[in-house]
Amino acid sequence: MSYIEFDKNQLINLGYSLKRELLRSNRAGAYSSRTIIGCNTRKYHGLLIAPQPGVDNENHVLLSNLDEVVIQHDAGFNLGIHKYPGGVYNPGGHKYIRDFNTEPIPNILYRVGGVLLRKEMIFAESHDRIMIRYTLEDAHSATKLRFNPFLAFRNIHKLSKANFNVNDKYSRVPNGIKMRLYNGYTPLFMQFSKEVEYHHAPEWYYNLEYQEEMDRGYDFQEDLMVPGFFEAEIKKGESIVFIAGTSEVNPMGIKRSFSNEIKKRTPR
Repeated sequence: MSYIEFDKNQLINLGYSLKRELLRSNRAGAYSSRTIIGCNTRKYHGLLIAPQPGVDNENHVLLSNLDEVVIQHDAGFNLGIHKYPGGVYNPGGHKYIRDFNTEPIPNILYRVGGVLLRKEMIFAESHDRIMIRYTLEDAHSATKLRFNPFLAFRNIHKLSKANFNVNDKYSRVPNGIKMRLYNGYTPLFMQFSKEVEYHHAPEWYYNLEYQEEMDRGYDFQEDLMVPGFFEAEIKKGESIVFIAGTSEVNPMGIKRSFSNEIKKRTPR
């Protein structure tokens, strides 16, 4: 039984779901925070927010969001959601959500045609690291997952704007890449539990809006850097774990680390 329950029939209702938020933190001072459907509505939202001693020792948003795309028969279905000017929400990935609960960790169930994909999120207890597990519970055709990371690299009290000073170069690490958009920052490592393809195609996404900041009368538009995308095949019953953190990990231990983190949160 979950201590916190949500109306499953209202999850695709933005008026309902955008007012419900998640916050996960660790002992190192880092945290992850967003709405339950993954659309950021505050400048303090992000998947990985961590102190940056080389900049100002305050919290900074490194990884703002991660859009997942389910691909079958060369057709892509984007599970992400962002707000843009004019009240436009794009892509509308929330319409694929069928369930959400918080026990033992936050997890979302998506249905895309014959695909059932479960997404589970956990924040490492002692490291600046967000971990996300994707499990393909059902599929009737060959399936791929594509991952588009949205990077910010800015103080939680400020907003990112497109500029020519950004370093959009990357270095390969086992099953992933590392990037550092600006000097002084710790690198961001993005890795997977299995080998993936990475396609580098840096691009700015302009004027993402944060509704809560708009309502409060603060600056509310931001530009985010999407350096490229990862892609991997996934089979029915298979799980893939994505990790974003400020230190490199051994991909061989990613799934075990995820399971160990869950055990720490499971009541005995």
